[in-house]
Amino acid sequence: MNAAPLEAIPRHGTGAEWAARLSAEIGKAVLGQTTVIERLQIAMLTGGHVLLEGMPGLAKTLLVNSLARALGMQFERIQFTPDLLPSDVVGTMVYSPRDGRFSPHRGPIFANVVLADEINRAPAKVQSALLEAMQERQVTIGGTTHPLPQPFVVMATQNPVEQEGTYPLPEAQLDRFLFKLLLDYPGEEHELEMVRRWGSVTTHPEVSVVSSGEELLSLRHEVDRVHVADTIQAYIVALVRATRALAAQIGVRSAKEQRVLSYGASPRACLGLYQASKALAWLRGMDYVTPALVQDVFTDVMRHRVALTYEADAAGLTTDHVLSGIIERTPVPESAGGRS
Repeated sequence: MNAAPLEAIPRHGTGAEWAARLSAEIGKAVLGQTTVIERLQIAMLTGGHVLLEGMPGLAKTLLVNSLARALGMQFERIQFTPDLLPSDVVGTMVYSPRDGRFSPHRGPIFANVVLADEINRAPAKVQSALLEAMQERQVTIGGTTHPLPQPFVVMATQNPVEQEGTYPLPEAQLDRFLFKLLLDYPGEEHELEMVRRWGSVTTHPEVSVVSSGEELLSLRHEVDRVHVADTIQAYIVALVRATRALAAQIGVRSAKEQRVLSYGASPRACLGLYQASKALAWLRGMDYVTPALVQDVFTDVMRHRVALTYEADAAGLTTDHVLSGIIERTPVPESAGGRS
């Protein structure tokens, strides 16, 4: 992929202008999915990883590839399979007969945007290697640590239905994802437009470069300047701690009430919710975070960090339903959170 020279790329204005520019370009390849595209922008602004869950054919790969193209970043797709080895992801040491030495051969993880396709099909050793990359932004090859390029984000996909030949992701790895996003089928209008645009076998979506990694890194400093009032910070912590209270059955009205969560969200969830709320505020042209913005991203930040009990699952409850109840029960700060 040939990136446009920086002088040819429009420089950022407000968050809303940058988001509109990027969304319009991605929209040339993927119709609908407005909320998902906004969440991916948040992930890029915060350096957070994303787990995309949806049925085959919902353009998950195309969506991530289009995002990378619009940002002018290097994109790599890794197809996760049961026979995948850690060296297939991070790289290995290669012997050179010419000089009689081993030298590192870098794997596809050395990219700005890495798509881990069907991530739950790889065994534990591969997940462990990926975990180091996600958390430390570095990998180890032949005993030597190699930093990954910046920006660096992992976008992983998984199929919610097909479970044969899959490995459940460990909780420690799930917690490294900022968001777990659920992709649904497009609306009838968007699906009809897809047929009209790309029904021909010779027609393919064209996405141009409208931003850059350099611009993205500078935008992260602007996101950091978004104000979060003390009351909003306390609200974020209260929401996360409410998940743990449900897991511990704190505050239940009677002993007959069933526990609905087997475990609650970690302190990393507080940081994720805090950062995602600030990025969302900036994308929407605001310089401070409101309770509504926190509520907007709460479920996407939390749904993979908590787990239903067997009884709750058997009763037909969903994680999203439980999280919605937490939002309803947690007192909302009276202050809008603006700067004084």
